[in-house]
Amino acid sequence: MSRRHVAIISGCTLWLALASTASRAQSAAEWQALQAAAAAKSDKLMAEAGAHKGLMDQYVAMRQAYASDNSPAFRLIFGQYVSWYQSFLGDYPDAMKSFSIAQPPQPDDNPSPLTEGGYVAKPAVTAIPELAKSYRIVLFNEAHNIALTRSLTVQLLDVLHKEGFNYFAAETLVQSDTKLASRGYPTDDSGFYTGEPIYAEMVRTALKLGFKVIAYEATSSAGSGDAREAEQARRIYEQVFEHDPNARLVINAGYEHTVKSGAYLGGRSMAEHLYTLTRVPMLSVEQTMMYPHPMEHDDHPYYTAVMKKLRPDAPIAFVDTTGKPWSLRPGYDVNVFFPPEQIVRGRPTWLSLGALRHAHRVDADNCHAHYPCLVEARYSDEGPDAIPADRLLLDQVPLSVSESHIAMYSSTQGTPSGDLYLRPGKYELNFIGDKDRILHKEEIVVLDTHEKPN
Repeated sequence: MSRRHVAIISGCTLWLALASTASRAQSAAEWQALQAAAAAKSDKLMAEAGAHKGLMDQYVAMRQAYASDNSPAFRLIFGQYVSWYQSFLGDYPDAMKSFSIAQPPQPDDNPSPLTEGGYVAKPAVTAIPELAKSYRIVLFNEAHNIALTRSLTVQLLDVLHKEGFNYFAAETLVQSDTKLASRGYPTDDSGFYTGEPIYAEMVRTALKLGFKVIAYEATSSAGSGDAREAEQARRIYEQVFEHDPNARLVINAGYEHTVKSGAYLGGRSMAEHLYTLTRVPMLSVEQTMMYPHPMEHDDHPYYTAVMKKLRPDAPIAFVDTTGKPWSLRPGYDVNVFFPPEQIVRGRPTWLSLGALRHAHRVDADNCHAHYPCLVEARYSDEGPDAIPADRLLLDQVPLSVSESHIAMYSSTQGTPSGDLYLRPGKYELNFIGDKDRILHKEEIVVLDTHEKPN
């Protein structure tokens, strides 16, 4: 990882940590100082882990570092770092367990859509494009370690493109990857969060649909704060609206970069700065507040009530009879509610991306008893540098088990297996051991559910 990446990540992480509840046993200033020290230590450990060859070995090094320090500030900061790598490896349930921001009620919460008259739940996959018809900028936010909050955006890109949206901007992309558009897929050099397969699929999908994909991360300002927000907005404006005033733009960003009003990091958000430059109305879609947390008491009470009453099996949004959407808090136009995860063979079924992808089962026979074993599925028409369409970790002892408990963990459950989630098409599967060794390669074809094998 580059030093610039570390600075950007540290800025985001520190703000998120400070948004958490400080320990009652110490002052806010003391807690902030502990977190600043933990962030510096975490950046150093993450850079050291990056020196290892192969994603899996990097994560093992990070897991060992995590186990070496149980102080609350370090666990809070570095737990988020670990969760990024778990998501990169396709271990989405554990990524959510390692770091998740609780959603307690806030004084500025709007009344629940269940009690506020006139709101009706609609599938988000149809409600949001309908809302977007009236806008030229649509903002989607995400929780960086919760790939679930990217899954709907991937599904919506096709219909938004058909509605006339022609630019796609992603926070994590770096300007130095000048060949992204001609290559057609992201690599390790395209950005940081694009190392996670769903994020890579989002960028890949935008490119295939014909969006002009924009990298807008700040490079000259500080790691966080108003200067970074302003620079991000300026980069978007210069690449899109300055030369194409009629452009229609989809933006993907983290957390409150997309809030349209209110104080943010002592200044204004990227979205506010962008509005100042463009004066173009925006639809802000909030996706980080209403998803299922590992501990139910961390869910917002509205989320709990909606899930119990409606039991949706796909993301929903609330809209009233006049077409006005419901949002939890000011600054956003509409909140997406993601249903509780359904786990099948260790993986969440939302990885199907609304039936765009199908489950393809693999087992560890081709790992030749080398564990842990990482299975990567790459599109056959992409290079070996491409971020895989999906990854699956196979192990007799899951990486989520702490070092101190490995000896106690039962490994008598037979040959590990699981499902890759893939669009119809041809893929190359790589079975990878430690030090990035290729243990086995094979080609597969994933059929459309309506097709029949020859």
